[in-house]
Amino acid sequence: MEDSSLPPPRLTPAERVREMWDDYRYLITVPRLLMAGAGLVIAIAVAAYMMVGANGAPRSEAVIPMATPLPVAPTQIAEPPPILVHAAGAVHVPGVYLFRGEARVHDLVQAAGGLTPDADFDRVNLAAALADEQWVYFPRIGQTALPAPVGGSSAGADSPAARSGPLNINTATAEQLESLPGVGPAIAAAIIEHRQRIGGFSSVDGLLAVSGIGPSKLELIRALVAV
Repeated sequence: MEDSSLPPPRLTPAERVREMWDDYRYLITVPRLLMAGAGLVIAIAVAAYMMVGANGAPRSEAVIPMATPLPVAPTQIAEPPPILVHAAGAVHVPGVYLFRGEARVHDLVQAAGGLTPDADFDRVNLAAALADEQWVYFPRIGQTALPAPVGGSSAGADSPAARSGPLNINTATAEQLESLPGVGPAIAAAIIEHRQRIGGFSSVDGLLAVSGIGPSKLELIRALVAV
């Protein structure tokens, strides 16, 4: 049996340093383990709360619906309506021409076979726009008194005032007769020569006796003339 009254054995400096290190390592290791354990518990609790809702029901992933694009109606470009334009005067083929869409006086000249050699080019505006029911008269060189259209509107190469009512074939000038659909200088001269020879027309049907006017051409101009 050891005597407790004896003093403890003296430690060497190296043993005292080792003993102090063991005590210090214990002091810093235990709290770290406790903190690590507490952190692990907190992490588990947070993960459980994320997976289970506050009311105890399992949480579900929030689904954000994708925006559905609205159907876009195809762009429809409205086509311009067709227009009817009457070419008269110094063109090779006077008459009424149909254009499907926008057109210029230049287009009308091309459709009418071009301007005649005696056309007054300086008085023709080829860039002018055409409109439905328009009457365009192309003047000749030296021509000062221009005919007026029978009803409707006039524009383009020249713009004489509109005439109200049908054209009197017994008093109309050659230029006025040439404003009729399909009537050129030759037919206008034939009408004047025929009416002078017979003393005037008694009816519109008398135009059938004029060279160059047949039933189809008469029907084209019937509503535009009178006696």
